[in-house]
Amino acid sequence: MKGVILAGGTGSRLFPLTKVTNKHLLPVYNKPMIYYPIECMVRAGIQQVLLVTGGNNSGDFIRLLGNGRAFGLENLQYTYQENAGGIAEALALAEHFAEKEPICLILGDNIVEYAIKDCARRFEQQGTGAKILLSQVQNPSAYGVAEMKGDQVVRIVEKPKEPKSNWAVIGIYFFDGQVFDIVHTLKPSARNELEITDVNNAYIQRGQMTADKLSGWWADAGENIDFYLQACNRVAQSGANKEPQG
Repeated sequence: MKGVILAGGTGSRLFPLTKVTNKHLLPVYNKPMIYYPIECMVRAGIQQVLLVTGGNNSGDFIRLLGNGRAFGLENLQYTYQENAGGIAEALALAEHFAEKEPICLILGDNIVEYAIKDCARRFEQQGTGAKILLSQVQNPSAYGVAEMKGDQVVRIVEKPKEPKSNWAVIGIYFFDGQVFDIVHTLKPSARNELEITDVNNAYIQRGQMTADKLSGWWADAGENIDFYLQACNRVAQSGANKEPQG
């Protein structure tokens, strides 16, 4: 399995911290934010990673991360998203890198308390389709929300005004090689973006979607300045990407 990390965007919700830098280069406690998704990949056994960036600070990632060997990666590659066209559009840039292999996609401002190694293993055993990770949140209207029937996800609704659950789809996804075929069929949403929610719903309609409910906390460090502070405090207090106990 290969890994893709999305680290583009303007970071407008963290302005003015992002006036002169990419938000994924901001510190979260004692490390740059981008370190956490890379370490998450490594802990899951992923050795080849593509970093998708954009904007005026893309060169800073190369200066900071180099070839990825310091993190234990075999290979760290880079690509550039010219316009902010949505998560699914950024994912499409990874098609040649993936070479039809399964991928783990992580949004660069997502930080989790525990390693996702078991989730990656279950997806590999699944063989085909997709897997999403869910976490209970107090503000589900800010995220893609999973409508559940038992443990099965029957639909994902993006930023619903009246959420039918508080299970948010966090920014960590597993996809098989079919994902790029799905992305090529997408049409821009009302936000003029290619939505990752549409990709996930396509897998649901095919009956090829599974979901894992996340253990421990999840932090969206890029949602706003308060969430950024919360992420820093959580990492300082308990650490991130650690192995679960018991």
